[in-house]
Formats: sequence, C-alpha cells, structure tokens
Amino acid sequence: MTTTIRPTAETPASVPPRTPLPPRPSTWERAEFKFWVSGISAIAVLAAALSAAAIAFASTKATKVETATAAAFAGQKIDETLEPSESFEARSPEAPVNPGATVHRVTLEATELDLEIAPGVTQTMWTFNGTVPGPTLRGNVGDTFEITLINKGENLHSIDFHASKVAWNNEMRSIAPGEQLVYRFTAKHAGIFMYHCGTPAVIHHIGNGMYGAIIIDPPDLAPVDHEFVMLQSELYTAPKGEVADAEKMLAEAWDGVVFNGYFNQYLHRPIRVEPNERVRIWVLDAGPSENSSFHVIGTIFDTVYKEGAYLLQLGQSGGSQALDLQPAQGGFVEFTFDVAGLYPYVTHKFASASKGALGMFQAGDVEPVEGASH
Repeated sequence: MTTTIRPTAETPASVPPRTPLPPRPSTWERAEFKFWVSGISAIAVLAAALSAAAIAFASTKATKVETATAAAFAGQKIDETLEPSESFEARSPEAPVNPGATVHRVTLEATELDLEIAPGVTQTMWTFNGTVPGPTLRGNVGDTFEITLINKGENLHSIDFHASKVAWNNEMRSIAPGEQLVYRFTAKHAGIFMYHCGTPAVIHHIGNGMYGAIIIDPPDLAPVDHEFVMLQSELYTAPKGEVADAEKMLAEAWDGVVFNGYFNQYLHRPIRVEPNERVRIWVLDAGPSENSSFHVIGTIFDTVYKEGAYLLQLGQSGGSQALDLQPAQGGFVEFTFDVAGLYPYVTHKFASASKGALGMFQAGDVEPVEGASH
C-alpha cells in the first residue's frame, strides 16, 4: 500500500520557483500597432492632399465654366411685345399630303443663312433646304426613302433619320462642304419621327435649326377635315450675323420656345378652321433639351397617338387634355371645336409658353379679343 503525503503548511511541496514574465509592452510600443497607425496616418495625409487638390481644381474649373457661360449668354433680346411686319408669312402648318408613292427620292441641302426667328431678331441659322424646321416628309410603312444630302454650308454636316434602321457610321457620317451622300432606308414603323444633323456637337446643330420631321402613316389612319404639323423647339439667340453658342445650349439657356421655328407666329397669324370640323395635329418635340405638354385651350382630345401607339381612340368615353413629349418624341391628337371662337394652344409648361410656344386657332368668323387670358 502506497501512502500519499499531502503538503501542509508545515511540509511545503517541492515546487520549483516560477520565473517572472517580462513586462508587457504598451499598446503604442507593439510593432503591429505602429505599422497600422503609420499606414493609416499616411493614407489620411494623402487623402487630405487629394481633397485639397480636388477643391482647388473644382474651383478653377468652376471659374472657367462661369466665364464661358457668361460669354455664351450673349445674344439678341426677344421683345414679346413686338409684332411681325405686315408682309410676314407664317410657315404653313398644313401637313403634307401622303404622295402614295412607294419610293421617295428627296434632296436636302445643308445651308447656312440669315433668318428672322422673332420680330426684330435675325441671325445665322443652319438649315435643311433653307427653312427652320426643314421640310416635313411623309410616306407609309414599307416605303423606301432615298435622301440625297448636299452640304452647301461652311461646316461639316450630316443627317440622322429616327425613322430608319441603318448603321450610324455609314449613312449618318459627316460630310465636308461641297460633298454629298445618299441615305437609303425602308420605313418599318409608323409614327412621326425626328430627323436632324448628327455632326458633333449634335446639340449645336439642332439648336441652330437643323431638324425636321418625317411622318409614316399608321395603316388605319382615319380621314379628317384638317391636318397640321407642329414642331416644338428652343430658340437660342446670337449677336446679329452670328450663330448661337454651343455653351449656351449646353447650359439650357434658351431665349424662346416656339412652334415651327418662329416666336408666337400663329398667335399673329391664327390657323383658320370651322366649328365641328375634325382636326388632327401631328406634334414633335425637336428639343434639343426642353419637353412639351401640348394642350389646346377650350377643347378635349378624343384621339391620342404617341410614339407609335394609340392611347385613346374616338368612341371611347375618356378624353385627354395634353400630349406629353420628351425631346425626339412625337404623336398626334384629334379634336373638334364645338362653337365658333378663338382657341389658343400652348405647351402647358407655361414657363415655355410665355417664351413663344403659343398659337391660336380661329374657328369660324370671330373678331380678335383684346386682353384675353392665357
């Protein structure tokens, strides 16, 4: 039998003395902590330096932008109280008749000339066939269009038909003064489509007048008594004899918003119809930047067609008050005037209506009314 003797206070166990541990280094003295703190400090210093550089760069850039924008705002002032001369002829709002051909051969000339865009305001505009907007073309789904573009201007120009499905680097290429190209496409979809110069900066060419419309009739298009075309766009004025600055357009600092290229032209030359006649208006927002809410005061649209589809058709119980469009969108509305009278039409974005996007229908024999609202 083995006897175990337990240590007592009188009989201490034979345990060797423990060696004391070295003193634990402070947090700061630990190598890994020094590494991370040093790294973070370096990053913080670098970030601060980059922030200071970014602020300095942004400040310099802002100063340059402000200077460029201020210079770009130069241009003639449009006086909305002025009226056109007695000899002024408004652009015909009539939509072209569908020619019924299956092949359409059209020549468009890119020209640069002085045009009046508002009473007393004449400046250099870039055009297709000498007008702003360019001519409205028309056909049917399945028709072939062969467009010959001739550059008679002093700058590079091109053309882009939104009704086409062609390669951008071929038909839409820019051509130099004196050159020409042929742009062929088959119309595969119905609607009203924009065409415009696509030479960079595109906003500069559209903003100076190089845009137009092509109508591809829906197969079920109903007959009407009157058919009109309204292209909404912005006006950017320039000093007389010059073109508007691209920087002004990029800043969206337009001086006017108009229908068919001229400030309030159909307010001064109302469009005549008769009560109860059926009216269709094709509307295209050519921009280049402002949207549209097309509205005719005093009637309700019973038919609305937008971007290739009917939203409302005659015979349904509903009615529409406005056709909303973003730049490069289009459609048509149909309506009647129930009684003789004057019927203004506007974009219901009234900041734009007050800058020239205002016209007038005259239904029947009506005397002008002074001081009417809208």
